[in-house]
Order: sequence, then structure tokens, then C-alpha cells
Amino acid sequence: MTYEPVYTRRSNRDFVPSPIFLGILVVFAGSGFMAWNQVGKVGVDVFLFVVSGWLLSLCLHEYGHAVVAYFSGDRSVADKGYLQLNPLKYTNVLFSIVIPVVFIVLGGIGLPGGAVWIDHRHINSRVKDSLISATGPLANIVLALIASVPFLIHDFSLANVTDPHYGFWAGLALLAFFQVTAAILNLLPIPGVDGGGIVYPWLSREYQRAWNLFAPYGMILLFALLWQSRANELFFNFVFFFTDRLGLDGNLIYDGLQLMRFWSS
Repeated sequence: MTYEPVYTRRSNRDFVPSPIFLGILVVFAGSGFMAWNQVGKVGVDVFLFVVSGWLLSLCLHEYGHAVVAYFSGDRSVADKGYLQLNPLKYTNVLFSIVIPVVFIVLGGIGLPGGAVWIDHRHINSRVKDSLISATGPLANIVLALIASVPFLIHDFSLANVTDPHYGFWAGLALLAFFQVTAAILNLLPIPGVDGGGIVYPWLSREYQRAWNLFAPYGMILLFALLWQSRANELFFNFVFFFTDRLGLDGNLIYDGLQLMRFWSS
């Protein structure tokens, strides 16, 4: 009689969303309801709505990596709790959750985080390896499209600030904007971000060794590039090229950012 190794025996509980994720989802729905109905201070409502929505997207981004890795052969992602959408299970909460949230609040940009650890020894295909990296930014793209549906149906560029639901629409536009920035940044083919992970399996061993040396500094390189005014301008021009086509009005996005920063209003 043969026995299946313990680490391969899986339970449906591995895919049950964590209470933390469900709690964030409740905050997102509740703050969206409050922003829609102008309950209390609208800026606080928008802040909670955008930040909780961004946290949900970070969870789904990392879940995308994990679930594809799981079905590509790496069952260890289930043991690490990555399939339960628990942000506290990520290998680096600081870089995966804290810093990205700080950046959307202060910098107005959806910074990529990093952080489910994949055991690539179990991945026997370069295509699967690339797909594991690609599913994170793909999740951001899907979320951007979903959030943009109302703006594609109705022209909100003429929306009036006296509209009782203006705060909600401004927050949703901002949230969609963050998804676009995160998708673009994550798809850059540089070490340390998902775009680099997409091209990495296709490099020669010599290039992979050099790539691994620079990977820990990829985020620093990204910061340095965005700090340069010309690169920053080109990046946001590229972002607004896509947001315009998603029906997201730049003024509405800006108003969402100002509402979210309620402490400076």
C-alpha cells in the first residue's frame, strides 16, 4: 500500500478566505455605503473605502500568484496560508501591505508589493513560471476594468460636486486609477517586480545569475526612476493614456485623492 505524502493531502479549508480578509471586505462595503449616502465626514468615508479596497486588491494580487503556483505544482503555498487571502501570511508584510498603503495615501501611486514565496523547484515549465508572475498584475488589470465599468457606461466628466454620490464616484475612480498604476509598475521588466519575474525563466543561466544580484535592489531602482521628474511625467502620461480610455476623468481622480486626504482639507 502506498501513501500520499502529507504535504500533498489538501483540504478545502486551504481555500477558505481568512477572517482578516472578510473583515477588510466588510469595511470596504460599509465605507462604500457610507460614502454613497454621505454618512458622517465624506473624506473619512472615502479614505476607508479606498484604503480597504486597495488592501483587498493587494490580497487578490498575491492570491493570483499563489493559486497559479498551486495548480502548477507548488503545493507548499497552501501550507503557508497564501490561498486564504490573509495579508498577514505574506513573507514581508512591510513591503507587501504597509509601504503600498503609505504610498497611495501620501504619494498617490499604486506601488507594487512583493511577497508570496514560490518554491520553483516544483514548477517544471518556463511558461508556468512566467504565468505565476503575470497573474498578480493581471488581477490589478481585471480589478481596474471592473471598477471602471460605471465610468464606461456613463460620462462622469461633467459630474457636479453637488451630486449626493460624488464622493463615492471620486473614490471609485481613484481606486481604479491605483489599479492601473500598480499593473503598469508590476509589468516593468526589471529585477524585483513581477515584470522581471515574467522574463526571468527565459534568460540564460549567466543572465539569471546577474539578475539575481540586482533583484534585491529592483524596488530602489524603481523609486529612483519615479523620483526623476522626467520619468515621473512620462509614467503618469502613460497611466492617464489608459485611464482616459477607461472613462476615468482626471479631475474626478484628483478629487478622490483630495477627499481621501481628509486631514489636509
